[in-house]
Amino acid sequence: MAEVVTVGLGYIGLPTSALIASHGIKVQGVDINQEVVDTINKGSIHIIEPQLDIAVKKSVESGNLIASTLAEQADVFLIVVPTPFKGDHEPDISYIQNATQRIVPLLKDGDLFILESTSPVGTTDKIKEMIFSQRPELKNKIYIAYCPERVLPGNVMHELIHNDRVIGGIDDASTKKAISFYSRFVKGELYATNAKTAEMCKLVENASRDVQIAFANELSLICDKAEIDVWELINLANKHPRVNILQPGCGVGGHCIAVDPYFIKAHFPNESKLIGTARELNNFKASWSVEKIQNKILKFELTQKRKPIVALCGLAFKPNIDDLRESPALHIAEKISQTHPKEKIFFVEPNIVSHKRFQITPLKKALMDSDLIFVLVAHKEFKNIDTSIIEKKVYSFVSL
Repeated sequence: MAEVVTVGLGYIGLPTSALIASHGIKVQGVDINQEVVDTINKGSIHIIEPQLDIAVKKSVESGNLIASTLAEQADVFLIVVPTPFKGDHEPDISYIQNATQRIVPLLKDGDLFILESTSPVGTTDKIKEMIFSQRPELKNKIYIAYCPERVLPGNVMHELIHNDRVIGGIDDASTKKAISFYSRFVKGELYATNAKTAEMCKLVENASRDVQIAFANELSLICDKAEIDVWELINLANKHPRVNILQPGCGVGGHCIAVDPYFIKAHFPNESKLIGTARELNNFKASWSVEKIQNKILKFELTQKRKPIVALCGLAFKPNIDDLRESPALHIAEKISQTHPKEKIFFVEPNIVSHKRFQITPLKKALMDSDLIFVLVAHKEFKNIDTSIIEKKVYSFVSL
Protein backbone atom coordinates (compact mmCIF):
# COMPACT_ATOMS: atom_id res chain seq x y z
CA MET A 1 0.00 0.00 0.00
CA ALA A 2 1.22 3.48 -0.87
CA GLU A 3 1.82 5.86 2.02
CA VAL A 4 0.81 8.87 -0.10
CA VAL A 5 -1.84 9.30 -2.80
CA THR A 6 -1.68 12.36 -5.04
CA VAL A 7 -4.80 13.10 -7.07
CA GLY A 8 -3.87 14.99 -10.24
CA LEU A 9 -0.70 14.37 -12.25
CA GLY A 10 -0.30 17.67 -14.06
CA TYR A 11 2.27 20.46 -13.85
CA ILE A 12 2.31 20.38 -10.03
CA GLY A 13 0.94 16.97 -9.12
CA LEU A 14 3.51 14.96 -11.07
CA PRO A 15 6.61 16.86 -9.85
CA THR A 16 5.28 16.69 -6.29
CA SER A 17 4.70 12.95 -6.59
CA ALA A 18 8.18 12.38 -7.99
CA LEU A 19 9.77 14.51 -5.27
CA ILE A 20 8.03 12.64 -2.46
CA ALA A 21 8.86 9.28 -4.06
CA SER A 22 12.51 10.29 -4.39
CA HIS A 23 12.68 10.33 -0.57
CA GLY A 24 11.82 6.64 -0.37
CA ILE A 25 8.12 7.21 0.26
CA LYS A 26 5.65 5.00 -1.61
CA VAL A 27 3.43 7.20 -3.76
CA GLN A 28 0.40 6.38 -5.88
CA GLY A 29 -0.33 9.10 -8.42
CA VAL A 30 -3.92 9.23 -9.63
CA ASP A 31 -5.20 10.80 -12.84
CA ILE A 32 -8.39 10.32 -14.86
CA ASN A 33 -6.38 10.32 -18.12
CA GLN A 34 -5.35 6.74 -18.94
CA GLU A 35 -2.72 7.94 -21.42
CA VAL A 36 -1.06 10.03 -18.72
CA VAL A 37 -1.09 7.06 -16.35
CA ASP A 38 0.43 4.73 -18.95
CA THR A 39 3.13 7.27 -19.84
CA ILE A 40 4.21 7.71 -16.23
CA ASN A 41 4.24 3.97 -15.53
CA LYS A 42 6.71 3.63 -18.41
CA GLY A 43 9.00 6.08 -16.59
CA SER A 44 8.24 8.89 -19.03
CA ILE A 45 6.50 12.26 -18.71
CA HIS A 46 3.76 14.05 -20.64
CA ILE A 47 4.84 17.62 -19.88
CA ILE A 48 8.06 19.59 -20.33
CA GLU A 49 9.84 20.50 -17.10
CA PRO A 50 13.62 20.41 -16.54
CA GLN A 51 14.82 17.46 -14.42
CA LEU A 52 11.30 16.06 -14.11
CA ASP A 53 11.97 13.26 -16.59
CA ILE A 54 14.96 12.10 -14.54
CA ALA A 55 13.05 12.24 -11.25
CA VAL A 56 10.05 10.33 -12.61
CA LYS A 57 12.19 7.67 -14.28
CA LYS A 58 14.13 7.01 -11.08
CA SER A 59 11.02 6.97 -8.90
CA VAL A 60 9.16 4.56 -11.18
CA GLU A 61 12.17 2.25 -11.54
CA SER A 62 12.64 2.17 -7.76
CA GLY A 63 9.02 1.15 -7.31
CA ASN A 64 8.25 4.18 -5.17
CA LEU A 65 5.97 5.82 -7.75
CA ILE A 66 3.11 4.15 -9.55
CA ALA A 67 0.27 5.80 -11.48
CA SER A 68 -3.35 4.69 -11.62
CA THR A 69 -6.81 5.94 -12.53
CA LEU A 70 -8.25 4.75 -9.21
CA ALA A 71 -7.05 5.74 -5.75
CA GLU A 72 -6.37 3.23 -3.01
CA GLN A 73 -6.05 3.55 0.75
CA ALA A 74 -3.10 5.52 2.08
CA ASP A 75 -2.07 7.59 5.10
CA VAL A 76 -1.80 10.92 3.26
CA PHE A 77 -3.95 12.26 0.42
CA LEU A 78 -2.94 15.29 -1.67
CA ILE A 79 -5.49 16.94 -3.98
CA VAL A 80 -3.63 18.68 -6.83
CA VAL A 81 -6.26 19.22 -9.51
CA PRO A 82 -7.09 22.33 -11.61
CA THR A 83 -9.54 25.01 -10.50
CA PRO A 84 -10.99 26.40 -13.76
CA PHE A 85 -13.53 29.14 -14.35
CA LYS A 86 -17.24 29.02 -14.91
CA GLY A 87 -19.43 31.85 -16.16
CA ASP A 88 -17.75 35.25 -15.90
CA HIS A 89 -14.48 34.21 -14.28
CA GLU A 90 -16.22 32.52 -11.36
CA PRO A 91 -13.94 29.93 -9.71
CA ASP A 92 -15.15 26.38 -10.27
CA ILE A 93 -14.23 24.04 -7.41
CA SER A 94 -16.05 21.06 -8.91
CA TYR A 95 -12.73 19.37 -9.82
CA ILE A 96 -11.70 19.61 -6.17
CA GLN A 97 -15.08 18.30 -5.02
CA ASN A 98 -15.01 15.41 -7.50
CA ALA A 99 -11.47 14.46 -6.49
CA THR A 100 -12.44 14.59 -2.84
CA GLN A 101 -15.52 12.48 -3.50
CA ARG A 102 -13.26 9.70 -4.80
CA ILE A 103 -11.17 9.84 -1.63
CA VAL A 104 -13.91 10.06 1.01
CA PRO A 105 -14.65 6.28 1.08
CA LEU A 106 -10.94 5.54 1.56
CA LEU A 107 -10.35 7.78 4.58
CA LYS A 108 -9.63 6.18 7.95
CA ASP A 109 -8.80 7.27 11.45
CA GLY A 110 -5.52 9.26 11.56
CA ASP A 111 -5.30 10.10 7.85
CA LEU A 112 -4.00 13.44 6.59
CA PHE A 113 -5.96 15.15 3.80
CA ILE A 114 -4.21 18.10 2.09
CA LEU A 115 -5.62 20.43 -0.53
CA GLU A 116 -2.92 22.00 -2.74
CA SER A 117 -5.15 23.24 -5.58
CA THR A 118 -5.48 27.01 -5.85
CA SER A 119 -8.80 27.72 -4.15
CA PRO A 120 -11.17 30.55 -3.24
CA VAL A 121 -11.10 31.53 0.40
CA GLY A 122 -13.22 29.10 2.40
CA THR A 123 -12.80 26.10 0.10
CA THR A 124 -10.96 23.98 2.67
CA ASP A 125 -13.83 24.50 5.11
CA LYS A 126 -16.32 23.46 2.42
CA ILE A 127 -14.32 20.31 1.73
CA LYS A 128 -14.19 19.60 5.47
CA GLU A 129 -17.98 19.81 5.69
CA MET A 130 -18.31 17.64 2.58
CA ILE A 131 -16.13 14.91 4.12
CA PHE A 132 -17.78 14.95 7.53
CA SER A 133 -21.30 15.04 6.10
CA GLN A 134 -20.58 11.70 4.42
CA ARG A 135 -18.28 10.26 7.07
CA PRO A 136 -19.43 11.82 10.39
CA GLU A 137 -17.55 9.14 12.32
CA LEU A 138 -14.27 10.73 11.13
CA LYS A 139 -14.92 14.10 12.78
CA ASN A 140 -11.95 15.01 15.01
CA LYS A 141 -10.23 11.81 13.86
CA ILE A 142 -8.57 12.94 10.61
CA TYR A 143 -6.39 15.93 9.75
CA ILE A 144 -7.28 18.42 7.00
CA ALA A 145 -5.01 21.22 5.75
CA TYR A 146 -4.35 23.60 2.87
CA CYS A 147 -0.85 24.08 1.43
CA PRO A 148 -0.49 25.92 -1.90
CA GLU A 149 2.54 25.50 -4.14
CA ARG A 150 4.90 28.40 -4.86
CA VAL A 151 6.81 27.30 -7.91
CA LEU A 152 8.04 28.80 -11.16
CA PRO A 153 7.44 26.71 -14.30
CA GLY A 154 10.82 25.80 -15.70
CA ASN A 155 12.32 25.47 -12.22
CA VAL A 156 9.66 23.42 -10.44
CA MET A 157 11.79 20.56 -9.13
CA HIS A 158 14.23 22.91 -7.41
CA GLU A 159 11.58 25.22 -6.02
CA LEU A 160 9.40 22.43 -4.62
CA ILE A 161 12.35 21.54 -2.42
CA HIS A 162 13.74 24.94 -1.48
CA ASN A 163 10.82 27.37 -1.48
CA ASP A 164 9.12 28.28 1.79
CA ARG A 165 5.57 26.96 2.24
CA VAL A 166 2.51 28.33 4.02
CA ILE A 167 0.45 25.60 5.69
CA GLY A 168 -2.96 26.13 7.23
CA GLY A 169 -5.05 23.45 8.87
CA ILE A 170 -8.68 23.41 9.97
CA ASP A 171 -7.25 23.26 13.48
CA ASP A 172 -3.85 23.39 15.16
CA ALA A 173 -3.49 19.60 15.14
CA SER A 174 -4.04 19.48 11.37
CA THR A 175 -1.51 22.27 10.79
CA LYS A 176 1.14 20.48 12.85
CA LYS A 177 0.43 17.15 11.13
CA ALA A 178 0.79 18.72 7.67
CA ILE A 179 4.00 20.54 8.64
CA SER A 180 5.45 17.26 9.89
CA PHE A 181 4.63 15.66 6.53
CA TYR A 182 6.14 18.40 4.34
CA SER A 183 9.27 18.59 6.48
CA ARG A 184 10.20 15.17 5.15
CA PHE A 185 10.98 16.52 1.68
CA VAL A 186 10.88 20.36 1.78
CA LYS A 187 14.02 22.25 2.83
CA GLY A 188 12.38 25.68 2.82
CA GLU A 189 10.75 27.17 5.89
CA LEU A 190 7.26 25.91 6.74
CA TYR A 191 5.03 28.64 8.14
CA ALA A 192 1.98 27.70 10.20
CA THR A 193 -1.34 29.51 9.87
CA ASN A 194 -5.02 28.66 9.43
CA ALA A 195 -6.67 27.37 6.26
CA LYS A 196 -8.37 30.64 5.25
CA THR A 197 -5.19 32.67 5.61
CA ALA A 198 -3.22 30.11 3.60
CA GLU A 199 -5.84 30.20 0.85
CA MET A 200 -5.78 34.01 0.71
CA CYS A 201 -1.98 34.07 0.86
CA LYS A 202 -1.76 32.10 -2.38
CA LEU A 203 -4.19 34.43 -4.13
CA VAL A 204 -2.59 37.61 -2.80
CA GLU A 205 0.91 36.59 -3.90
CA ASN A 206 -0.17 36.26 -7.51
CA ALA A 207 -2.51 39.25 -7.45
CA SER A 208 0.43 41.35 -6.26
CA ARG A 209 2.54 40.22 -9.19
CA ASP A 210 -0.35 40.86 -11.58
CA VAL A 211 -0.62 44.45 -10.36
CA GLN A 212 3.12 45.00 -10.78
CA ILE A 213 3.07 43.59 -14.31
CA ALA A 214 0.06 45.76 -15.12
CA PHE A 215 2.11 48.85 -14.21
CA ALA A 216 4.84 47.79 -16.64
CA ASN A 217 2.29 47.01 -19.36
CA GLU A 218 0.58 50.36 -18.84
CA LEU A 219 3.94 52.08 -19.20
CA SER A 220 4.43 50.30 -22.53
CA LEU A 221 1.11 51.69 -23.78
CA ILE A 222 2.02 55.21 -22.68
CA CYS A 223 5.52 55.00 -24.15
CA ASP A 224 4.20 53.70 -27.47
CA LYS A 225 2.00 56.78 -27.80
CA ALA A 226 4.76 59.11 -26.56
CA GLU A 227 7.32 57.50 -28.92
CA ILE A 228 9.60 56.54 -26.04
CA ASP A 229 11.58 53.29 -25.84
CA VAL A 230 9.92 51.60 -22.88
CA TRP A 231 12.82 49.20 -22.37
CA GLU A 232 15.31 52.05 -22.05
CA LEU A 233 12.92 53.95 -19.79
CA ILE A 234 12.47 51.04 -17.37
CA ASN A 235 16.19 50.33 -17.33
CA LEU A 236 16.91 53.95 -16.38
CA ALA A 237 14.09 54.14 -13.82
CA ASN A 238 15.36 50.97 -12.16
CA LYS A 239 18.67 52.71 -11.46
CA HIS A 240 16.80 54.36 -8.57
CA PRO A 241 17.68 52.40 -5.40
CA ARG A 242 14.03 51.87 -4.44
CA VAL A 243 12.46 51.28 -7.87
CA ASN A 244 12.11 47.85 -9.46
CA ILE A 245 9.74 48.00 -12.43
CA LEU A 246 9.06 44.67 -14.14
CA GLN A 247 9.27 44.01 -17.87
CA PRO A 248 6.17 44.49 -20.05
CA GLY A 249 4.96 41.83 -22.44
CA CYS A 250 1.97 40.96 -24.59
CA GLY A 251 -0.18 40.11 -21.57
CA VAL A 252 -0.20 37.75 -18.60
CA GLY A 253 -0.90 34.03 -18.73
CA GLY A 254 -0.46 30.81 -16.83
CA HIS A 255 -2.42 28.98 -14.17
CA CYS A 256 -1.61 31.45 -11.37
CA ILE A 257 -1.14 35.13 -12.14
CA ALA A 258 -3.80 35.26 -14.84
CA VAL A 259 -6.28 33.30 -12.73
CA ASP A 260 -5.84 33.86 -8.99
CA PRO A 261 -6.83 37.56 -8.90
CA TYR A 262 -10.28 36.59 -10.17
CA PHE A 263 -10.69 34.33 -7.13
CA ILE A 264 -10.39 37.42 -4.94
CA LYS A 265 -12.50 39.63 -7.19
CA ALA A 266 -15.31 37.07 -7.39
CA HIS A 267 -15.79 37.00 -3.62
CA PHE A 268 -14.80 40.58 -2.77
CA PRO A 269 -15.89 42.65 -5.81
CA ASN A 270 -16.31 45.97 -4.01
CA GLU A 271 -13.03 45.74 -2.13
CA SER A 272 -10.73 44.65 -4.97
CA LYS A 273 -10.83 47.64 -7.34
CA LEU A 274 -7.08 47.83 -7.95
CA ILE A 275 -6.77 44.07 -8.41
CA GLY A 276 -9.66 44.05 -10.89
CA THR A 277 -8.29 46.98 -12.89
CA ALA A 278 -4.86 45.34 -13.14
CA ARG A 279 -6.48 42.18 -14.47
CA GLU A 280 -8.40 44.18 -17.09
CA LEU A 281 -5.28 46.02 -18.20
CA ASN A 282 -3.21 42.88 -18.59
CA ASN A 283 -5.99 41.29 -20.62
CA PHE A 284 -6.21 44.43 -22.75
CA LYS A 285 -2.48 44.25 -23.53
CA ALA A 286 -3.07 41.11 -25.59
CA SER A 287 -5.83 42.85 -27.57
CA TRP A 288 -3.58 45.88 -28.03
CA SER A 289 -0.86 43.57 -29.35
CA VAL A 290 -3.29 42.04 -31.86
CA GLU A 291 -4.14 45.53 -33.15
CA LYS A 292 -0.45 46.43 -33.46
CA ILE A 293 0.25 43.27 -35.48
CA GLN A 294 -2.77 43.87 -37.72
CA ASN A 295 -1.62 47.44 -38.37
CA LYS A 296 1.86 46.23 -39.38
CA ILE A 297 0.26 43.68 -41.71
CA LEU A 298 -2.01 46.33 -43.26
CA LYS A 299 0.91 48.70 -43.80
CA PHE A 300 2.81 45.93 -45.59
CA GLU A 301 -0.19 45.16 -47.79
CA LEU A 302 -0.60 48.81 -48.76
CA THR A 303 3.06 49.29 -49.66
CA GLN A 304 3.86 45.87 -51.15
CA LYS A 305 0.46 45.18 -52.75
CA ARG A 306 0.31 41.66 -51.36
CA LYS A 307 -0.42 39.82 -48.13
CA PRO A 308 2.71 39.18 -46.10
CA ILE A 309 3.92 35.87 -44.73
CA VAL A 310 3.86 36.37 -40.96
CA ALA A 311 5.81 34.58 -38.23
CA LEU A 312 4.33 34.53 -34.73
CA CYS A 313 7.15 33.48 -32.42
CA GLY A 314 6.07 31.95 -29.13
CA LEU A 315 2.78 30.41 -28.01
CA ALA A 316 3.52 29.50 -24.38
CA PHE A 317 2.51 31.82 -21.55
CA LYS A 318 6.12 32.49 -20.51
CA PRO A 319 9.69 31.84 -21.72
CA ASN A 320 11.21 28.38 -22.10
CA ILE A 321 8.24 26.19 -21.17
CA ASP A 322 5.52 24.29 -23.07
CA ASP A 323 2.61 25.48 -20.93
CA LEU A 324 -0.11 27.16 -23.02
CA ARG A 325 -2.64 27.73 -20.21
CA GLU A 326 -4.22 31.21 -20.37
CA SER A 327 -1.42 32.22 -22.75
CA PRO A 328 -1.79 35.73 -24.20
CA ALA A 329 0.50 34.72 -27.07
CA LEU A 330 -1.84 31.86 -27.97
CA HIS A 331 -4.79 34.27 -27.83
CA ILE A 332 -2.95 36.62 -30.18
CA ALA A 333 -2.18 33.77 -32.57
CA GLU A 334 -5.84 32.76 -32.63
CA LYS A 335 -7.00 36.32 -33.34
CA ILE A 336 -4.46 36.89 -36.14
CA SER A 337 -5.39 33.56 -37.75
CA GLN A 338 -8.99 34.78 -37.93
CA THR A 339 -8.09 37.85 -40.00
CA HIS A 340 -5.03 36.67 -41.94
CA PRO A 341 -4.80 33.56 -44.17
CA LYS A 342 -3.54 30.73 -41.98
CA GLU A 343 -1.39 29.42 -44.83
CA LYS A 344 0.53 32.71 -44.63
CA ILE A 345 1.29 32.40 -40.92
CA PHE A 346 4.20 30.54 -39.36
CA PHE A 347 3.44 29.49 -35.78
CA VAL A 348 6.77 29.06 -33.99
CA GLU A 349 6.97 27.37 -30.59
CA PRO A 350 10.29 25.57 -29.86
CA ASN A 351 8.93 23.85 -26.75
CA ILE A 352 6.14 21.85 -28.35
CA VAL A 353 6.14 19.38 -31.23
CA SER A 354 2.56 19.80 -32.37
CA HIS A 355 -0.62 21.72 -31.67
CA LYS A 356 -4.21 20.70 -32.31
CA ARG A 357 -5.02 23.92 -34.20
CA PHE A 358 -1.74 25.32 -35.50
CA GLN A 359 1.00 23.69 -37.51
CA ILE A 360 4.30 24.35 -35.76
CA THR A 361 7.07 25.75 -37.97
CA PRO A 362 10.81 25.52 -37.17
CA LEU A 363 12.32 28.87 -36.24
CA LYS A 364 14.95 28.82 -39.00
CA LYS A 365 12.36 28.39 -41.74
CA ALA A 366 10.14 31.09 -40.26
CA LEU A 367 13.00 33.58 -40.12
CA MET A 368 14.08 32.88 -43.69
CA ASP A 369 10.68 32.73 -45.39
CA SER A 370 8.56 35.32 -43.61
CA ASP A 371 8.02 38.99 -44.37
CA LEU A 372 7.09 40.06 -40.84
CA ILE A 373 8.31 38.49 -37.59
CA PHE A 374 6.56 39.12 -34.29
CA VAL A 375 8.26 37.90 -31.10
CA LEU A 376 5.58 37.29 -28.47
CA VAL A 377 7.51 35.25 -25.90
CA ALA A 378 11.15 35.66 -24.85
CA HIS A 379 12.22 32.05 -25.44
CA LYS A 380 15.97 31.55 -25.32
CA GLU A 381 15.96 30.48 -28.97
CA PHE A 382 14.69 33.91 -29.99
CA LYS A 383 17.42 35.77 -28.14
CA ASN A 384 19.89 34.63 -30.80
CA ILE A 385 17.94 36.09 -33.71
CA ASP A 386 20.35 38.10 -35.86
CA THR A 387 18.32 41.30 -35.97
CA SER A 388 21.06 43.05 -37.93
CA ILE A 389 20.11 40.94 -40.95
CA ILE A 390 16.35 41.01 -40.61
CA GLU A 391 15.83 44.02 -38.35
CA LYS A 392 13.32 45.64 -40.70
CA LYS A 393 10.86 42.81 -40.28
CA VAL A 394 11.29 41.93 -36.59
CA TYR A 395 8.87 43.40 -34.05
CA SER A 396 9.26 42.33 -30.44
CA PHE A 397 6.65 42.60 -27.70
CA VAL A 398 9.12 41.36 -25.09
CA SER A 399 12.61 42.23 -23.98
CA LEU A 400 15.16 40.11 -25.79
